[in-house]
Amino acid sequence: AGGFGVGKSTLVGAVSEIPPLRTEETMTMAARRSDDGSAVPSKTSTTVAMDFGRITVPGELILYLFGTPGQTRFAFMWDQISTGAIGAVVLVDVRRVADSFGAIDYFEDRNIPFIVAVNWFPDAPRVTHDQVRDVLALNPAVPIVDTDALRKEHVQSTLIALIDHLMRLISRRRREAEAEREAEAE
Repeated sequence: AGGFGVGKSTLVGAVSEIPPLRTEETMTMAARRSDDGSAVPSKTSTTVAMDFGRITVPGELILYLFGTPGQTRFAFMWDQISTGAIGAVVLVDVRRVADSFGAIDYFEDRNIPFIVAVNWFPDAPRVTHDQVRDVLALNPAVPIVDTDALRKEHVQSTLIALIDHLMRLISRRRREAEAEREAEAE
């Protein structure tokens, strides 16, 4: 998930083992009036429903990847896309950090664990993860990683970071539940 033109479709396409399902449509003049494309003037199409890809991890684990539309007028799709989600990647373009607030708020409000992936564009200013964390007012427990949505190995590393984060959360919750049971038993 993330703002308009941040690289969500590119990320899904870079790593999917199947040709990704895309719901890209040409941006019309009406869309240009309702969507601020000034930060990405070369963008000529936009996701209107979702992107879908798949990765099979050895050991019979299949990850389904869904890319959300970036414009608020398509936000109604997010509930359908995130149903059953175990985690999320919020893609951030540091040239337009404010575009990330909606996605972060969405996952925080629904208690869906997420990581932040800074998608480095060639003309983006170089900032630190601490600066990104401060601007986004992120909880210190939310991991931030660097990525290049065009490069499969970067996207794989980003997804591994999400899975690592999810495994740490599960482990912590198990320890907390055990401690609670032991306290009740005493």
